[in-house]
Amino acid sequence: MCRIISFIESRLDIPVTALAVFLALAPSIGSEHALAQGSRFLHQPDVSASHIVFVHANDLWIVARTEGSAIRLTTFEGSETHPVFSADGQWIAFSGQYGGNTDIYVVPAVGGEPKRLTWHPAPDVVQGWTPEGRILFRSSREAVPTRLTRFYTVLPSGGLPTPLALPRAYQGAMSADGEHIAYQETPYWDPEWRNYRGGQAQPVGIVSTSKWERRTVPWKGERQMQPTWMDGLVYYLSERDWATNVWSFDPGTGEERQLTQHADFDVKSFGAGAGALVYEQAAYLHEFNPNTGHTKRLEIHVAGDLNWSRPRWERVRPSRFRNFRLSPTGKRALFEWRGEIFSVSAKEGSWRNLTHSPGVADRSPTWSPDGSSIAWFNDSAGEYGLVISRSDGSRARRIEFSSPSFYFQPEWSPDSKRLAFTDAQRRVLIVSVESGEVTHVDTDRIPHPALWIDPAWSPDSRWFSYVKALSNRFRAVFLFDTKSGDSHQLTDSTVDASTPAWDESGKYLYFLASASDGLHTAWNSMDQLDHPVKRALYVALLGAEEPSPFLLRSDEEEGVSDGEAAEEEKAAGDNSVDEGTTPEVTLNLRGIAGRIIAVPGLAMKEYAGLVPGPKGTVFVREAGGDESSEKVLKYSLEERKANVFIESAEAVTTSHDRKRLLYRSGSNWSIVSTNAPQRVAQGNSNWMESVFALSRGPSTGRCSARGGASCATSSMWTTSTEPLGTRSGTGIRNGSLT
Repeated sequence: MCRIISFIESRLDIPVTALAVFLALAPSIGSEHALAQGSRFLHQPDVSASHIVFVHANDLWIVARTEGSAIRLTTFEGSETHPVFSADGQWIAFSGQYGGNTDIYVVPAVGGEPKRLTWHPAPDVVQGWTPEGRILFRSSREAVPTRLTRFYTVLPSGGLPTPLALPRAYQGAMSADGEHIAYQETPYWDPEWRNYRGGQAQPVGIVSTSKWERRTVPWKGERQMQPTWMDGLVYYLSERDWATNVWSFDPGTGEERQLTQHADFDVKSFGAGAGALVYEQAAYLHEFNPNTGHTKRLEIHVAGDLNWSRPRWERVRPSRFRNFRLSPTGKRALFEWRGEIFSVSAKEGSWRNLTHSPGVADRSPTWSPDGSSIAWFNDSAGEYGLVISRSDGSRARRIEFSSPSFYFQPEWSPDSKRLAFTDAQRRVLIVSVESGEVTHVDTDRIPHPALWIDPAWSPDSRWFSYVKALSNRFRAVFLFDTKSGDSHQLTDSTVDASTPAWDESGKYLYFLASASDGLHTAWNSMDQLDHPVKRALYVALLGAEEPSPFLLRSDEEEGVSDGEAAEEEKAAGDNSVDEGTTPEVTLNLRGIAGRIIAVPGLAMKEYAGLVPGPKGTVFVREAGGDESSEKVLKYSLEERKANVFIESAEAVTTSHDRKRLLYRSGSNWSIVSTNAPQRVAQGNSNWMESVFALSRGPSTGRCSARGGASCATSSMWTTSTEPLGTRSGTGIRNGSLT
């Protein structure tokens, strides 16, 4: 179990107590079941007649071909990677960072002191051995813009490297007779882009070392990677069948064969030698016999003083907290960090780790509007599902989904009966909290790295708004009716619309839209770099009879007494919503396009999104630039203008009652009232009673009797002006609060 203390730094000039986050991480070797299966995360294997060498935790390990427990060959804190056996199996060449740079080293297979062979500041990466016993490696030491890396050789005893005549190469190996080189010419800017079929996907080349004539293996547009030789055949990785598997090619006969048939997880790396292939797949090592076609998974165990799995205290930057949410009234805040969910009090009380689940990825917490429950996703059952617990993390129950995927952006309905979310297949989904039944609302079929749907519920929980890309790649706002099951497009295809937000009254729906987003629809096009997108704030009048909030005003003498005016105002009503009541949303879709209005008093700029505000208001996030920070503006329908609410805020959310706002500015998390703009007087520690800063105090390097930043103290968000250390902290001893 790993104990981690997280001090959340603050730049406020107010003294506050420190936050000690106690987190347990899973050990590197887990349950008895895991032990029986062997260790995982074994990479870049190579094989000799008697042993297998591989990389684990950036160190080299060696194990007998008969499997069993591996022995660690290297222990340096830098990376040791790409090990390759010499032809006689007595030596291992590898790339190491002992000197602060990635260079070529050689070490006896039985262990010993590594010998450094290259000294150039460019990274040198081992590829294999030549028949003469030289080490083949790639380097960018002579790179130019159109030729990134090439192959070199160096003697195991040292000396100056010698470049090969091949002008450009990234990965490859030399045949046993030295007459040919099989190689991958270009790298990939994104090696994990599965089934990439673009211009960087090229066939494996085979070139003779006498005439330097080149040919390629059969190719149908897929990626081909990591070629090597054994017994006159070229072995390589290919995505021909839409998963990375091991293939072979016979240069003499032209025969091509697919050797492995994995369809779930890709083969990531492999080595060949002594009549066998050893490859990495699903984090395990497997051995393939080319003669019999038989594959077996190897049971290999690694054990060592792996520092990343030992208990330790760790400091975390505030910006590392993810998926933050407020409780319904803003009394507590939820944070996700390193797969755990934390609940932190705004003023009174301490923080809580709600999950305590080492080895499980808990993600995206969100608080139900009625305050009774917290929901989040986790993979405790192997695949991601939805977990719902009490607000203190107790009595957790799990809802499984029939289609395994990653899930994002959970959003409670205001009546706390449903949750909307999206998945990696870009589906818009709604789940019933009581029954677990999932409704498939829609699917965004336009690929984009950002899995946004901008989910938002109407105040009465009937309508659900989201965004989806159209065929022209502009996004449109859609409205889903939970009663009829129908989805309706609100905005047309001539603008790019995003981040819908419902007004608390239920009369209006705000959203941002731009007519200048065309170049940005192709997210990977460089045409967009010098074309900033300007957006405007729009408001849709949902009811057919709803008057515009921007009708012309005129000061007139009414000619009635104050008492009569008061009676008339009372009769007309102010359409206000009583505290605690849920407004019924009247939505008439007929003619709604004519009831969408650009708001006055807010210039078109680069806006990043909207955040719900109190009735008649909405918060607008203004994107920052190279010389300016991101601001939060508060737009008011009554005032018909926007005022700066927060001068600098990188992350913002509001509570369900819309009375509290949580934001991060630099290294400071704060909760503020949504009523008044935030102004901090220079040097005034009593700057605003409603602001609660989550902070750490100055580090003293030691733990005093009264506490301090280096002590394991409990935390609270506080407006106290007492100097740090004058109040006693709650200590953590042996993993328990004391």
